[in-house]
Amino acid sequence: MSELQISLLGIGIAVVLTIYIYNWWQQHRYRRKFGTAFKHRHEDALYRPAEEIQTDELLVEKMEQAVPMSILPNEPQHGHTVDAMCALLDEKTDYIAVISPKNPAGADALMLLWQQRFDFGKNVHVCGLNAVSGEWEKVIADSPLAYTSFKLALQLVNRSGAVSEAKLMDFRELARMIATQLHTSVVLPDVAKTAAQAVELDKFCAGVDQMIGLNILPSDKQILSGNDIARVAEQYDLRLQADGAFHLMDTHGQTLFSLCNEDNTPFQHHKLGELHVDGLTLLLDVPRVEQPVLGFDQMVILARQLASELHAAIVDANHVALSEDSITLIRERIAAVEAEMRASHIIAGSAQARRLFS
Repeated sequence: MSELQISLLGIGIAVVLTIYIYNWWQQHRYRRKFGTAFKHRHEDALYRPAEEIQTDELLVEKMEQAVPMSILPNEPQHGHTVDAMCALLDEKTDYIAVISPKNPAGADALMLLWQQRFDFGKNVHVCGLNAVSGEWEKVIADSPLAYTSFKLALQLVNRSGAVSEAKLMDFRELARMIATQLHTSVVLPDVAKTAAQAVELDKFCAGVDQMIGLNILPSDKQILSGNDIARVAEQYDLRLQADGAFHLMDTHGQTLFSLCNEDNTPFQHHKLGELHVDGLTLLLDVPRVEQPVLGFDQMVILARQLASELHAAIVDANHVALSEDSITLIRERIAAVEAEMRASHIIAGSAQARRLFS
């Protein structure tokens, strides 16, 4: 064997040894990384063996009534943190099924949910307990990470009404099927109780769902041009949005109030020059606005400024001039709604309120 062949053989052996050592080191690091994440998993309330529900049909039915709703944590436990969306999930506003795989699983384990998530008439959210960070985070279909637990949540109420008991049963069955596929446990709240809870929540939301409008009517039956309205709106930081209305945004990027055509004809950038408007309406969506009383005060000021610029008057729905007494009564009504929402722990303008009043 020549010296060249011996040298090449030595280099080859060295490369193989290097690869072997590198792979061993990678496996060692992987075990340490994930072993730490899984070591204390049973300390979380979701993993209490006595409260787990096996996917056997009879056992599931027996345990649904027995498992207390308090095992569904809304706050971080044992150092876990929760992202903004997951922090909103609550047994009072959502039907939450908790699935705890025996081994960490990815988003693809929820394929049935991704395929059917739009079948329930309400928003569906998924949160997962990250296997590495130990944090609850929002999960989407193409999430690349592994999770040691999942919360599948069906929102109970929005402005279209309460979720039906039939849809809740469908969602429960879907969660059960996913757990069966994973050969693991699942916590399923009682459907009848949740359906009744949804009806009560919907009644509350309907009672405080107030939309306040101030109409701006040009004097002497004049017609407002689209260009004049756009010019004045921009002067007061109202921006035309995709819904065909001008919006004033708050510091969080949420709508404080909007300016729309009184007859609901949408404003469009390319047609402003052709549009002629008989009247305008400033709208305050009370439950979706932070400090709506303060927002109303600001809206009254803006309405007066717009009316002055456009040579118009502020009127009520019957086109009668809006008096100071009427403005005071509206303000008191808004204050009552704001107080009622606060007493029910749904703060006007909060992320939870925007979710329920969507």
